[in-house]
Formats: sequence, C-alpha cells, structure tokens
Amino acid sequence: MKKASKGAAAKGRAKPRSVDEYLAAVPEPARSTLNKVRAAIGSVVPAETTEVISYGIPAFRYKRMVMWYAAFSDHCSVFPTASVIAKLRDELKSYRISKGTVQFPVDQPIPATLLKRMARARLVEIEGKK
Repeated sequence: MKKASKGAAAKGRAKPRSVDEYLAAVPEPARSTLNKVRAAIGSVVPAETTEVISYGIPAFRYKRMVMWYAAFSDHCSVFPTASVIAKLRDELKSYRISKGTVQFPVDQPIPATLLKRMARARLVEIEGKK
C-alpha cells in the first residue's frame, strides 16, 4: 500500500462530517464507484447499522466496525479487515491486496457479490465476538 496517499476528500480540506459530505468531495469516476460500493455493502448489513466517518473515511458500523471504503488519487479501496481478506484471498486474486486493504481502479468497483460476501464474512466475525 502506498504511504502518505491521502483520500481524495481529505486533500486540503477539513475532515468530512458525514459520508455524504465525503462522497460529495470525491471527483468522478471515483464517486460513482464508491456509491456502488456503498450500496452493495449497505444491502447486506443489518438495519441497525450506521454509516460513520472513521479515520476520515466512510465506514459501516454494527456493534463494531464492519468495513471502511475510500477514494485515493489512483485507486479506490475497501478495508474489510485482515481476517476477511485472508478468508477470501482466492476470490481477491485479481485485485491489489495488502494485510487489510483491497485496492481497485477508480472506475471499476469490485463486483457487488464479492463486496457483499466480504461484508457478510465480517458480520459473522462480529456476531461471533459477543
């Protein structure tokens, strides 16, 4: 993962106070990509899930943090946790991954089915850690 690559919404601006504010500051085509990521994750999380800004980027929270996502100058990323990436490593072969990050082109979101699988895997972990 590249060091010191600030999110597109964070460059030279105050930290966003909401997910909508963050997304409004992201240029196209990354904004549309992140909206698709947001919709895919949002479709599988429980109704009690909240959308928050954590570490300056959008995230879903249900009892604990579920997943983060963000835009950068040359890619978008999701942060489903290292354990989820390890579980789905074979399915993530076509993406740049690091311990806790999956990177993909700004104009091509990860397929919705894979995003949903990551979110569901994380929810299983959260429920198991009661």
